[in-house]
Amino acid sequence: MINNNLEFLKQVAKHELTPEQAIGKLQVEDAELAYAKVDLARQARTGYPEVIYGENKTAKQVIAIIKRLQAEQQPVLATRIGATKAEQVQAAIPVLHYHEQARLLSLSVDKGSAIGEIAIVTAGTSDLNVAEEAAVTAEFFGNQVTRIYDVGVAGIHRLFKQLPAIRRANVVIVIAGMEGALVSVVGGLISQPIIAVPTSVGYGSHLNGLTPLLAMLNSCAAGVSVVNIDNGFGAGYNASMINHLAQGANQ
Repeated sequence: MINNNLEFLKQVAKHELTPEQAIGKLQVEDAELAYAKVDLARQARTGYPEVIYGENKTAKQVIAIIKRLQAEQQPVLATRIGATKAEQVQAAIPVLHYHEQARLLSLSVDKGSAIGEIAIVTAGTSDLNVAEEAAVTAEFFGNQVTRIYDVGVAGIHRLFKQLPAIRRANVVIVIAGMEGALVSVVGGLISQPIIAVPTSVGYGSHLNGLTPLLAMLNSCAAGVSVVNIDNGFGAGYNASMINHLAQGANQ
């Protein structure tokens, strides 16, 4: 958007457009709604579009924000959308795809082939909601994703069988609840950067994810970065940034 606006101003300088014509073409950076300011210039500034956080937003609010993004032909990703709300939004905008396990609504603008590779590794099946949020987010941003699920330390032989696939990736997301031990184990076996995601999965002293969060922050394995509890979106976003940088370096 910023680049488009600059081009219009250059055309005015060359007398190819009148100032009045340019004003009609200039695109606004923010769309003002009664309850939200939609950042239409985010992708031009950062390389990543505005993403809708859907928790506690009404279906009507989500619909209005999505329609504003569609008006600018921008991709749409809405996170933390429950099934009932998703049904209401899709009734108004049928082209949206709902990823039920990830709780995401999406509508992509075709960017061509996906690049690089991100591996997503989970300790258990109970971590899959967070894992799918990370996976679908990464795929939405144009990355190849390899899913390696249910390879926690309670059956560590399962992890060893998957090491060749994990080592092919440019960046690895490791997701675990309970005591979060999987992150340190993987960190001692691979050379790629790791993004660790603690989940709110576990028994009483797990403290709704606080135990694995602190364990991951105190990991003895180097090269581990940690996002917040259950933050699959943040992990997928950060992994995408690393993967795109790595892919650029490899070209």
